[in-house]
Amino acid sequence: MKLSKKVSILIPVYNEFLTLPLVVQRVIAAPLPEGYEKEIVIVDDGSTDGTTELLAQYKDSPLVVVHHSIVNLGKGAALRMGIAKSTGDILLVQDGDLEYDPQDYPRILEPIVTGRAKVVYGSRFLNRVHGMKWRNWVANRTLTLAANLLYGARITDEATAYKAFTREVADSVQLKCVRFEFCPEFTAKARRLGYDIVEVPISYNPRGILEGKKIRWQDGVEALWTLIKYRGAASRSFDRRLASTALARGTSASQ
Repeated sequence: MKLSKKVSILIPVYNEFLTLPLVVQRVIAAPLPEGYEKEIVIVDDGSTDGTTELLAQYKDSPLVVVHHSIVNLGKGAALRMGIAKSTGDILLVQDGDLEYDPQDYPRILEPIVTGRAKVVYGSRFLNRVHGMKWRNWVANRTLTLAANLLYGARITDEATAYKAFTREVADSVQLKCVRFEFCPEFTAKARRLGYDIVEVPISYNPRGILEGKKIRWQDGVEALWTLIKYRGAASRSFDRRLASTALARGTSASQ
């Protein structure tokens, strides 16, 4: 019997009580490529609005894995935990709000499933974007331009939440992100380690601060600095494969 492969859907959440049930419902119902099964990894990043209690309903679910952080650390820390907890062949990041549509999963996963890519970004700008605030549009375009100039990324949407990548990539890229610098750090390090990024168009329904959007202008500054910082860093410092090899050699030498 041919064994199914697995897609781990990583959902970092912080105070998403109002939207999370519908997001999880949509993720469960979302289609996957033929031959793939689903694993949903939810990391509750110290929520205080009832999200933690809400997640109790999934404790016996064979499909959903939940991890609770006692304190709020940040989206980047939650994603690093989600990656560590996941067991899938492919990992896909899903926000805990309603800005992104899980019905786009087959489109995002197709380049990986067919072997055309190991990293795929769902681009909001390959389609016409409606409702994005001007300052957010400028910030997105600035970060994308920086990624293209510094890393030759050839992408249109660096800050998209929809990022999918293979287990190989997850095991190769050493991340240190804590807050919203996950996107620029992952982009920088994946490109420095030689991974091309393929983009596909996705749908997008932007929300505002009053609807729960948490990213602020300071996070944009940090994201830009992250892109600049890793341009000059030694790639061996964030290549987990080299660290594993060095550890194995050290262990052998001590025996």
